[in-house]
Amino acid sequence: MRCVIAGVAFDLSKPGVVAAMQGVKPEPVTGGSVLISRRHYPVKQVGAVITGQDRRDFTAEEVRRALTRLGFTCQDTGAAAPTQGLTPLQAASALLGTSAGA
Repeated sequence: MRCVIAGVAFDLSKPGVVAAMQGVKPEPVTGGSVLISRRHYPVKQVGAVITGQDRRDFTAEEVRRALTRLGFTCQDTGAAAPTQGLTPLQAASALLGTSAGA
């Protein structure tokens, strides 16, 4: 699908985005996120990986719109949603991208 991000046209596909994000460690989510292969990534991180552009060149909304059109699940909430029901140690570990013992 042809998408315009930061004034540049890209031909993106869902399998192509999944392949590009394979092996990329998710950064802590502080704003909008996208679910790719059972992992929540910040929308701006995904945008930077799939376009090769600097994160300052595009908005999260541009990338979120493109990913939604491709069929990905995007959330506008921050990191609070995935940490509900966790102990404070587990929540802090989730934000840092590490795992805390149960």
